[in-house]
Amino acid sequence: MTTYDDRASLTDLTTTAERVRRSVEGVIEGKPEVVRLSLTVLLAEGHLLIEDVPGVGKTMLAKALARSIDCSVRRIQFTPDLLPSDITGVSIYDQQRRDFEFKPGAIFAQIVIGDEINRASPKTQSALLESMEERQVTIDGQTYELPHPFMVVATQNPVEMEGTYPLPEAQRDRFMARVSMGYPTPEAELQMLDVHGAVSPLDDLQPVAHAHDIVKLIDAVRTVHVAESVRRYAVELVAATRSHPDLRLGASPRATLHLLRAAKASAALSGREYALPDDVQSLAVPVLAHRLLPTAQAQLNRRTAEQVVLEILQRIPVPTSGTDSSYGTAAHRQMPGGPVYGQRPGTRRL
Repeated sequence: MTTYDDRASLTDLTTTAERVRRSVEGVIEGKPEVVRLSLTVLLAEGHLLIEDVPGVGKTMLAKALARSIDCSVRRIQFTPDLLPSDITGVSIYDQQRRDFEFKPGAIFAQIVIGDEINRASPKTQSALLESMEERQVTIDGQTYELPHPFMVVATQNPVEMEGTYPLPEAQRDRFMARVSMGYPTPEAELQMLDVHGAVSPLDDLQPVAHAHDIVKLIDAVRTVHVAESVRRYAVELVAATRSHPDLRLGASPRATLHLLRAAKASAALSGREYALPDDVQSLAVPVLAHRLLPTAQAQLNRRTAEQVVLEILQRIPVPTSGTDSSYGTAAHRQMPGGPVYGQRPGTRRL
């Protein structure tokens, strides 16, 4: 794995991420937190699920992120008649060579956009399981590696919409984070009319980073330091979902790993080479909520998974700078303005 000098190299690399962020925000108006989360998932080597009602820019966000990076991009329109082989590929018999030749499917790209993923059957959705977790595809006993970096950005309408299938639990658990676009503010919507009224801003969007730059950013994220107390805090948050009375299915160990990786990516985007409890807190809802299944009674009481995660965040004590030797180095603890994090347990909230 490539390593970099501490602060200078990290600053140089986050400059690349900032260019990508500005490029995407030029298309997606008034949603900086959604754009930041998308970048966080990309740098954490995860996959992003964008769920919301039609017409709020889900596919536009996925396309803007893909076009801002000079890499291979494939788009899959999920429909009820889509077959698993359309995604993974198929072996075709070559009459001249008298042998089978593998024809790669749409999954063989660095960024794969799955549009309205829940309109395909669960059988077709399951074709993504191996590729999303192991970054490879196995066809007829032969394993094919997927390119690096590799990210699936899937969009879906709420499962109550007509003609949709709920994603299987195993599928949802492979998405690092879920985000909802939400309706824009009146100011942002007015600006959208000015920008999108004549031509689509996607037409003029040019790549501002290369795939090699993203690989370097990912390598830098891997070197971000996470203190023992922060790791223990993430484990306690996830463990609390498994015993909560309003949940019949809590978060998996994979969720803990995803939460930690996302926290490291968030720290790197903030120019830090060490993660804070704030990073874990800010990502707990998008990383954990979509994996949780409320009980029937909780659904009758209109209790959502997001509300349960927020309640757990209020209940689990937040580690302070005194519970571990450091979050970063001694230089970080002596930064101007006092300790980087020193509140009493339970006082720092979202």
